[in-house]
Amino acid sequence: MRYCINCCIHLLPNDLHRQCFRCRGPRHNNQKCPVCKGESKIPLYTDSKQMKLLAVLEVRTDHSESWNGFFCLRKGKLCSLIFGLIIMTLVMASYILTGAKHGLLLIPSPFHYGAFTSNPSLMDNESLSDMKDHYQPSKMNISYVKDYPSIKLIIDTISSKIEFITRQRPDLEELRKQEPHMFSVIPNKFLPNSKNPCWYEEYRGNTTTDPYATNSYALYSKRFRTIFDYLRKVFWNHLYHYKDKHYRLRCLPHFYIIGQPKCGTTDLYDRLRLHPDVRFSAIKEPHWWTRKRFGIIRLRDGFHDRYPVEDYLDLFDLAAHQIQGVLQSEAAKERGKTNNIIIGEASASTMWDNNAWIFFYDNSTEGEPPYLIQDFIHAFQPNAKLIIMLRDPVERLYSDYLYFASANKSAEDFHEKVAESLQLFENCMLDYSLRACVYNNTLNNAMPVRLQVGLYVVYLLDWLTVFDKDQILVLRLEDHASNVKYTMHMVFQFLDLGPLSEKQEALITKSPASNTRRPEDRSLGPMLPTTKAILRDFYRPFNTKLAQVLFDDAFLWKRT
Repeated sequence: MRYCINCCIHLLPNDLHRQCFRCRGPRHNNQKCPVCKGESKIPLYTDSKQMKLLAVLEVRTDHSESWNGFFCLRKGKLCSLIFGLIIMTLVMASYILTGAKHGLLLIPSPFHYGAFTSNPSLMDNESLSDMKDHYQPSKMNISYVKDYPSIKLIIDTISSKIEFITRQRPDLEELRKQEPHMFSVIPNKFLPNSKNPCWYEEYRGNTTTDPYATNSYALYSKRFRTIFDYLRKVFWNHLYHYKDKHYRLRCLPHFYIIGQPKCGTTDLYDRLRLHPDVRFSAIKEPHWWTRKRFGIIRLRDGFHDRYPVEDYLDLFDLAAHQIQGVLQSEAAKERGKTNNIIIGEASASTMWDNNAWIFFYDNSTEGEPPYLIQDFIHAFQPNAKLIIMLRDPVERLYSDYLYFASANKSAEDFHEKVAESLQLFENCMLDYSLRACVYNNTLNNAMPVRLQVGLYVVYLLDWLTVFDKDQILVLRLEDHASNVKYTMHMVFQFLDLGPLSEKQEALITKSPASNTRRPEDRSLGPMLPTTKAILRDFYRPFNTKLAQVLFDDAFLWKRT
């Protein structure tokens, strides 16, 4: 076994100590070694028996070097300790300075962000995580404060910044440049003998071609594959043959149920589809206009390939087959009968969700989206009809929280999330317009609860910039729940649907309500009274404006 004279350390059999620069190996050269050069020290070799430490010390010329090996062995641990102390000192210094600067001894929550970046070019091509880096830390952490007066100050700041400014509507040529493929597929005129917007499109495939092979809805969702399996079987039977060419009937919806989530849109959809003249898309909520055409399947999964407009049109093939049957019937040909079947679409995100614009359109409007969903719908369907179902935004937000929150749901947790969301919204309003904050993807994803969805009037005013008021029917869930028959009659009249027999009307109006609150959510009870008062104050100016626009004080929701 070998011993290191300089270090006086007993070497292990596996020679782990060899990395120490003072240890001698069989190739050690005293003349070349930087430590031993010029010194008359020799390595000492013994047999496998342990050598006494004193014997080695007698050979050494410098007793102080007996500790060198000890420090060498622990050099890594010592360096780590020193480095850790340095980091701790820097953190403590930053902690103290931050508290001194803001008058607090708290480090701001990482979930709080300040104003948007003032450089729009930075936001054009960056990801969601990159965009969050442009936010500044918030000035005050109130996530866990339940003091009404403190939060009321934030609400007062937000209210003082509210301005309802009419947006500039983009012209048709600008829209064409943004979505050239969509404009190449959808014509600007539809069949004159159909109430629903439809047209014939040439089909160039043959009997062995699968028309739905690349449909993204079928590829990404197993629950839709059964529908497309059926469509494949009947597809060829519904083609229209003319002069050795094959044509398929394509259709868009005649009306859209555009919002809002947790406001009774599912119940309205379930009742309306029982009408004999109404058909819906194969999927209740395709979310194509707001998400799928941008490649968003699930918000948490980021972006995928964009769904082309053809995939969206495929969802209306079942209804198109029935419309085609009416158009090609003998009675229709002889008497010029018009098709009265209409198609609806019920994506509750259509009214409000424009979050994807920042990733696809030029950001040259100080944070405001240059193009909105309604701009494109109106470009293709200027006569489309829109149905909106609303409810008290305070109750809507709590219902939304109970439905989408996955764990640790409670009235207290809801209160904390509301307080944090209000602070985030205030930070945005200090520097940007109301519209910029409402449509901002980063802010909306950062807020723990979806406050922005309840700002109904902001969205409604933007829809009214492109559609006439008589094309939009606005209902209240509270009225629908208390008198289903009355609201359904309003819808039938708005859509100009034919009369129903008593049996048909009873089937539609007396069916049980759909998509009600789950039993486990009911057990959590109502929100805290303080939370309700906070949200009432926050939504009040928006409800006041909404009531003015609709000339109906019921939208103030004073009695709910």
